[in-house]
Amino acid sequence: MIDGAAAIYRSTVTHRRFVPVGHELRYRATYMYLDIDRLDEAARELAFFGRRRGLFVLRDRDHGPAGEGSLAARVWRLVEGVRVEAPVRRLMMLSMPRTFGYVFNPLTTYYGYGDDGVLRLMIYEVSNTFGERRHYVLPVGQGAGFRREQACGKSLYVSPFNDAEGRYDFTLMPPGDKLRLTVSLSKGGSRVLSAYLAGDRRPLNDREIVRAFAGDPLATYRATAAIHWEALKLWRKGLRLTPRPRAGEPPEATAAIGEPQA
Repeated sequence: MIDGAAAIYRSTVTHRRFVPVGHELRYRATYMYLDIDRLDEAARELAFFGRRRGLFVLRDRDHGPAGEGSLAARVWRLVEGVRVEAPVRRLMMLSMPRTFGYVFNPLTTYYGYGDDGVLRLMIYEVSNTFGERRHYVLPVGQGAGFRREQACGKSLYVSPFNDAEGRYDFTLMPPGDKLRLTVSLSKGGSRVLSAYLAGDRRPLNDREIVRAFAGDPLATYRATAAIHWEALKLWRKGLRLTPRPRAGEPPEATAAIGEPQA
């Protein structure tokens, strides 16, 4: 039986740059929200989702830190030693699936819940087009209200128009009927850009997978193409390219940094 918490989110991603020039990019995306320990179970229950083949595919190698073991084992190791108010018992993964043999996820998120169902920890997996990843593991504060805010230092070269320095600010709500997540990059006290993810929940079943696929079969390809096309527009607007730093660390180094905020 399919996990009741699992879902599909039909979403819109918006990028807004504020300095040194204004610019906006928007594209549609489909995200899957799955229990990281029940991926194989979901693949057995669903005809059109698989771990190796299907309309939607999620492969272990596409995500997580480097190391031995399954995707679940590697991601759970990130949680070890992180101070949280209550133990994390469940990790839900939010990611675009692989379609037609291709996927690129600029951001994959893992929501860590306690036995009480309260969100206790977030893992932000940031990837660039060079195959590098960084994992920002952040406890979640338990302030008033449903919205949560977190922050940490940036440590990965992602865009040719930004270096590897700066500060990330995350604003989120635990996924429910709606999906909401904002990531902002600041440098020198000024906000450089923000990315907004907004989605509507759909049940995870074969019918919804087929509907999502039929409605946008080339979503992952188009998202990558849009990113590169918009980069060309920014270059034509006069933005200077920032050289990629020489590789001095393993390409999937993990950062466990940040403090909870209410």
